[in-house]
Amino acid sequence: MSRDRSPRRLRRLDRRALTAASLTALSLTASGCVVVHGEKEVLPATTRAEAAKALGQFTAAYNKADEEYDTSLDADHVTGALSDIDAARLKAGHINNPAGNPGHSPLKLSDARFTIPKKAGWPRWFVADAHGNKGGDLRWLLVFTRGELSDPWQVAYLTLVAPADVPKFKHDADGWAEAVPANSTQLALAPGTLSKDYASYLKSGGKSFAAGAHTSAWRAQREAAGSKPGLATQYIDQPLTGGDYAPLALRTADGGALVFFTTRRYEKQTAAAGTAIPAQNDNVRALTTGEIKQSLTMEFVSNQVALDPPRGAGGGKVSVLGRIEGLTSAEGS
Repeated sequence: MSRDRSPRRLRRLDRRALTAASLTALSLTASGCVVVHGEKEVLPATTRAEAAKALGQFTAAYNKADEEYDTSLDADHVTGALSDIDAARLKAGHINNPAGNPGHSPLKLSDARFTIPKKAGWPRWFVADAHGNKGGDLRWLLVFTRGELSDPWQVAYLTLVAPADVPKFKHDADGWAEAVPANSTQLALAPGTLSKDYASYLKSGGKSFAAGAHTSAWRAQREAAGSKPGLATQYIDQPLTGGDYAPLALRTADGGALVFFTTRRYEKQTAAAGTAIPAQNDNVRALTTGEIKQSLTMEFVSNQVALDPPRGAGGGKVSVLGRIEGLTSAEGS
């Protein structure tokens, strides 16, 4: 379910090309707006005041969309993995409850902290780290991005992690963070390959990732569910790295990086002759095309956040701190 070839995406790319061709860029500094020429100036992605405003706008739109089960109400505030997950959730909710969400409870984010990297060119992005009134005692990590100055800030990644797992970031004298290039060779795994590496690990295992709920434990759960009496389950994991799914990485104080990345997963359940696929909940049925007889193939989009240590440091293993996924479509046969 890629957004890369959508008319909206193509229009954005056209605007971006025109902006580059005219060699005009407006960027923000800590003291306000300044005009620079060209796309090579290393500047903060935004101001802290604008970051706080973007967080407020996202939260308001997210709540309204959830209340009405209407994807149009927050479409301008989400992109990438979160857009796929959120749109499917709202679609299923609307099918099952056309009048709106009977269990709506507004999301409230407090104690927000903003990590804003300095970088050249577009897209520009920043991370908001806040406490939410949902999800228990976890921190909500939201990555805001935009392709050019005229675009709205949109959340591409949303993950929840334990407070103790949020690392300390490297900052310069003015308090700005450092974005890590996708092809960095200073880390255990390059951010640009992390999606592919993770998909490969989930299929075959390996030593690149530290044991945990989203790595070794998840592989064990899959193996146990893979073959049950009368039901076989197959998994296919794929990297998602282009366009709005591009990985984004922030330098941590120890020289490593906190990396946000996306994967896609297909899960196919096949019932043996004389048996049936287990009953699915209302949301799965709402997103399913075809009739579920002997098989059900489900597509999920998943966004992860991981600590990528400096190359050669410690055990050199990447730790996946958090993962949020959502069913985006399904097909029965």
